[in-house]
Amino acid sequence: MEKAMTAGLEFSLTPEVLDEGTPEERAAFGMLSIKANGQSLTEGFDYYLDGFRTGPLVSTYYFAEWLAWNWWRLRWEPRPGASDWNMVHQMNTIGEGYVWPNIEIWSDGQRTFLLSRASSKPDARPFRYVGATPVIVPSTLFERAVDEFMPRVTGRLREGKIAETNLDRLWKDILEERKDPDLAIRRRLEALMGRDPDAIDDNAIDDLLAGRERLGKDAVDEVAAAMARLGSKMRKAEDFEAAAASIGFNAAPRSALTLQSREQLPRPTEVPAWKLGVVAAALVREQECLKDGKLSDHKLVDMAGAKASLLSTEPQGMSELSFALDDPNGINSSIVLSQRYKVGRRFALARIVGDQLINCSGALHPVTPVYTYRQKAQRSFAAELLAPFDAVEDFMRGDYSEDRQQDAAEYFDVSTWVINSLLKNHGKIERDESDIDRSIAA
Repeated sequence: MEKAMTAGLEFSLTPEVLDEGTPEERAAFGMLSIKANGQSLTEGFDYYLDGFRTGPLVSTYYFAEWLAWNWWRLRWEPRPGASDWNMVHQMNTIGEGYVWPNIEIWSDGQRTFLLSRASSKPDARPFRYVGATPVIVPSTLFERAVDEFMPRVTGRLREGKIAETNLDRLWKDILEERKDPDLAIRRRLEALMGRDPDAIDDNAIDDLLAGRERLGKDAVDEVAAAMARLGSKMRKAEDFEAAAASIGFNAAPRSALTLQSREQLPRPTEVPAWKLGVVAAALVREQECLKDGKLSDHKLVDMAGAKASLLSTEPQGMSELSFALDDPNGINSSIVLSQRYKVGRRFALARIVGDQLINCSGALHPVTPVYTYRQKAQRSFAAELLAPFDAVEDFMRGDYSEDRQQDAAEYFDVSTWVINSLLKNHGKIERDESDIDRSIAA
């Protein structure tokens, strides 16, 4: 499913001489190289040199300044996000008169993705980038790479007898924020919401922080990310409690499915989110002695510790998000499904079941459309639980036409999107470019 390279990461600077520009620009001028596991993400053809270089000649002062200014959002904001997402996550928006690499950088919270594309024009000048295999690294490794790169740039400034610069001030602030636990939480929530530090003066962050004890700190992160993607207004604990009380269906957490052993679940830091979801779903099917066929409504609802009415009854109102919310004592729970149609409700409920199995802590188990690690694992779990690929493959018998995909969707009681995605993920049908980008994020 995931063909991107998992690798190490290094930002490097090879100094060169620049005769004009500001002192900072000249001091940090040179060849910028970004490498992962021996692969160059910045390689291209230099028309002045009439040959290939491992990176362009730029002032890395501007690159370092861009990294520092956007550090929190690069570290935490998933793809896609707020309206200014491209300006924050695409290197070619840095400007300042240089031809920057066409590289996107974003995170799902656990892992950081670097997507290096070739120049759009085959005769691009003065530097034509060749692109590279997408790279995925642990987000802690991305942090380390930036931490190691910054002193190299500021060191060049000190060698040039340049006193404290805007870059120095920005990076000093970042380091201080990272050391302050309370401030770091606030900055992370801002980043998940697609906001720059202290950019908007409202009560949103305070509302999210106030709900961490009731809802769970990790769940609040998911809510913040959903606010950026959906413009969701659900952010307080009271918002979820009100929706649960008015349109929720009762469930009993003690009756819900639990894994007999969690030892076989890989850690999020060890595997991509889709892999965690697939493994969890396979463990459930093995434990529950399920055949590889369709999962009935009755069995799915039973896994959630709920009654059949959860899927058979038309929703009496709409919610911005689907979720399960345990009461403060953990004895009772309410499940809210925001989807109108049954296949969507089944998929959302399967995601909730997966989230409760994989992420045990916290009272809130939110289902959102964002590309955080947690949401990606949910989607993968639900797809594998409701429509195991081996069973789908047997059903289709080599016929991957749209009509046969529709037949499979009706048989497994899922959307055609689920079937189509499974076939693309397993290489049975081709992706278009947007699908390729989405598969990297998924």
